[in-house]
Amino acid sequence: MRLLLTAELLDVWEQGLHQMPVKRGLTLLAASCLELSPEKLAGLSIGQRDALLLILHKQTFGSRLVGIASCPHCNGNLEMDFNVDDILVNPEVKQVNDLSVVMEDYEVQFRLPNSLDIMTIVNQQDLDTAKGALIKRCLLSASQSGEKKSFDQLPSDLIEAVVKKMAEADPQADVWLALSCPTCGHKWQEPFDIMSFFWDEINNWAKRLIHDVHILAVAYGWSEEKILALSPWRRQAYLDLVNQ
Repeated sequence: MRLLLTAELLDVWEQGLHQMPVKRGLTLLAASCLELSPEKLAGLSIGQRDALLLILHKQTFGSRLVGIASCPHCNGNLEMDFNVDDILVNPEVKQVNDLSVVMEDYEVQFRLPNSLDIMTIVNQQDLDTAKGALIKRCLLSASQSGEKKSFDQLPSDLIEAVVKKMAEADPQADVWLALSCPTCGHKWQEPFDIMSFFWDEINNWAKRLIHDVHILAVAYGWSEEKILALSPWRRQAYLDLVNQ
């Protein structure tokens, strides 16, 4: 993984404007993780992918993660302020072998969901339908007393055991934050999605940067390429002079 140059990150932002959220994450990683092919990145488990995104965030914007949550009890706003290392389960990308669950006379073999799987269910409105479609895609084999069974023939408690095993094998894929409202004292847990969080930061950064490029281009007649090649500190110094 390498640190993206300013112009490269801006190119990723431009590509991502026309992509679904899952594809944006893969585009971002493809630009940084040159040692991994696009196919390899798409085949990573959700937790493996998110671990890489957390590490890239640390390299790009730093380890601090700041956001706003809304209290479900009083609708008050709560500022979330934590670090990448607080939620990074495993910084290494490891190959996850096929998993299995044995329950009574049933045996099921399956793999962990990846980004390609998520793309196929992203438009599903019903949560149970989406969950079933995802598990079905990840199912490698299923049998009862040696006789092959389809996904629709499996009992619900067995499916739940598969979901539990997936969560245990890929904990980075399901990160929850423990929050407490400073206004009413209500405590709750909220899921954290590094992919959407990271993209929001990139989107805000890109809009500010384009505005700065416009100001400097008008003031000095410089090209975008020349302005982006400036360090952030030098760019800000010229902006300060323009604003005097």
